[in-house]
Formats: sequence, C-alpha cells, structure tokens
Amino acid sequence: MKKEDINTVAEENIKDNINNGVDENVDNVEQTEQTEQTEQTEETVEDNTAASTEETAEEQADPLEKALAEIEELKKQALYKQAEFENYRKRTIKEKADLILGGGEKTVTAILPVLDDFERALADKSEDPAAIREGMQLIYNKFVKTLEGLGVKKIETENADFNVDFHESIALVPGMGEDKKGKVIDCVQTGYTMNDKVIRFAKVAVGQ
Repeated sequence: MKKEDINTVAEENIKDNINNGVDENVDNVEQTEQTEQTEQTEETVEDNTAASTEETAEEQADPLEKALAEIEELKKQALYKQAEFENYRKRTIKEKADLILGGGEKTVTAILPVLDDFERALADKSEDPAAIREGMQLIYNKFVKTLEGLGVKKIETENADFNVDFHESIALVPGMGEDKKGKVIDCVQTGYTMNDKVIRFAKVAVGQ
C-alpha cells in the first residue's frame, strides 16, 4: 500500500473516532439532561403531594377548630343568658314582695286616722246618745271615704236586680209580687269591690 493511502485511512479513522466521541458525549449530555429532568419532575411531584397533604390536613383541622370555637361561644352565651334570667327572676320576686309589703303599708297608714277617731270617741265621757251616734256616723263616713281612696267600693243592693257577678243568694222570699221577682229584697251582708274586682259578694235575699 502506498504511503498516501495509509495517510488517508488514518485520517478517516481519526475522523470516525472524533465523530464517535462527539456522538457519545452528546448522548451522555442528553442522558444527563433527561435524568436531571426526571429527578426535577419527581421532586416537583413530591413537593406537590406534600403540599396537597398539608392543605388537606389544614382543611380537616380548620372545620374542627371552627366547630369547637362555635361550641365554646355558644356555651358562654348560654351561661350569660342563664345568669341574666336568674337575675331577672330574683329582681321580679323582690319587686312583687316590695309591692305586697308596700300595699299593706299604704292600707294601714290610710286606716290609722280612723283608728285615732275611734280612740278619741272611746275616751269621750259624754252620755248624750245623740252626740255619741253623731260621732259614730262621722267616723263611719270617714272610714268609707278612706276605703274608697284605696279603691274599695260598696256593692249596691237596694232595689237592684239579682246579679250573680256581685250577689250571693242566701234566701228566696216568695209572695213579694211580680215587681219584686228577681229583685234583691234584703242585704244580709254588704259586699265590696276593689279596683272593680269583687273581693266579697253581697249576701242577699231575693224575691221569688
């Protein structure tokens, strides 16, 4: 073989080796890049999975914490309402008791002047029946006026029609005539109302 042919073969071998080396390097680079991309993809997937797991855990925890907070708030409101109602109940009971005591005090205070008049009448040494009767009449009138000031009124029975809302029949009187039928003939015990409410029925005899 000629020297020129030998050089040509050598050059071709060198070129083939260079090309093969470049190809191998390119393949290695491509493989490296693919490996790195795969690793990055796997890391991204892992990160996304971890983030999704954390978000799911937070979503599960948040409703529970929210429900517990709402329950605690409802407990506080219930305790507050219970305490408020208890205070209202005690205050109402006290006001009723004060009203009853105050009403009794008002009544007694109004009657005391009448009691004073009775004491003065008893202390009087007069033996005049007319003067004694007049004094008793004055005390009676004052007492009636005092009761009226307290809302107490006498139930009228004279020539009144019998009314079960105000009268209690204790006797029937026959033979009184048609004009007296169903009428009050006599009042055995006077009845009274207080603030338009009957506190004692008038006991009467009714014509039959």
